[in-house]
Amino acid sequence: VDFAVFEVARGGILREGLGYERNDVGVVLNIGADHLGLRGIDTLKQLAAVKQVVIEAVPRDGHGVLNADDPLVAGMRRHCSGELVYFSMREASELVDAHTRRGGRAIVLEDGRLGEGIVLRQGRRSTLIAPTGAVPATFGGRARMNVANAMAAAAAALAAGAHLHDIRAGLRSFTTSYEVAPGRLNLFDVDGFRVVVDYCHNAAGMRMLGDFVDRLAAQPKGGDVMARRRTGVIASPGDRRDKDIRELGEVAARHFDALIVREDRNLRGREPGEVAELVAAGARASAGGGARCRSLDVVLDELEASRLALDRANPGDLVVLCADRVESIVDELQSRVRPSGPADAGA
Repeated sequence: VDFAVFEVARGGILREGLGYERNDVGVVLNIGADHLGLRGIDTLKQLAAVKQVVIEAVPRDGHGVLNADDPLVAGMRRHCSGELVYFSMREASELVDAHTRRGGRAIVLEDGRLGEGIVLRQGRRSTLIAPTGAVPATFGGRARMNVANAMAAAAAALAAGAHLHDIRAGLRSFTTSYEVAPGRLNLFDVDGFRVVVDYCHNAAGMRMLGDFVDRLAAQPKGGDVMARRRTGVIASPGDRRDKDIRELGEVAARHFDALIVREDRNLRGREPGEVAELVAAGARASAGGGARCRSLDVVLDELEASRLALDRANPGDLVVLCADRVESIVDELQSRVRPSGPADAGA
């Protein structure tokens, strides 16, 4: 093995530690409220301390890649023995400015003649890596979470010694198709409406997915038909706190006209229907407060819920399937639709 990339799970760190002694490049993207209330981790600060282990394992000749926009992640810089590389989506960041003035490297967003671009900053120099719109995984820049992910990936590759030409090639060639990244913003077209399949299962993820839905619907392909109806099929794992499960429904109701609430096959200690009712309660509360959602159904079986959403869809609609068993959902879709790549979404 010449090079290995690992994702280290929070639960794995708590149970067994990292499973290795050191990482040449340690990357922390963000700290979200998911998984709180499990294994004695009840606050974001405690969760940050768990994820910080990845940065503590960076040696003096290694690199730590940190999100400068997340205060809990940025605070991990004090525990990194190696060189830091920041990434930031903000127009102005005192932390990034101070770091680059001292000769440090950062990946930032800047507007240029080609529009918004992912840029390497060091000292007074700025080097364009790629226009955001040229990175297929960002759907023309609309998937802001993947803009951030692309920046983090570029920073990690840079820290690992990759040449800018290779980083550019990687960003321009990686897509979120089902074949490449199953369950990660997979886009399909069928009979004039679009379907997005994604693993989204918590409120933080739904905020980002909802933002993507808003941006995609605001600039539809071929006219203003996408504004007709947005349907979401959503669910939460059963081992989350009640308030976190309700929050998922609250957030989803702000972005979808219709919601169908389902449940995962593994209920993780809950009774059948219990998790779905919590999600639905959050959605109802949000809708009662003026949120977008005007239709709510509870269909516990994932495939049945997905089929209902697809059967109801009309040309111009957008259907988002937050999936647990992605393969079975895609099998259903492939019997109905033809896959569409992110490049089409940006057209």
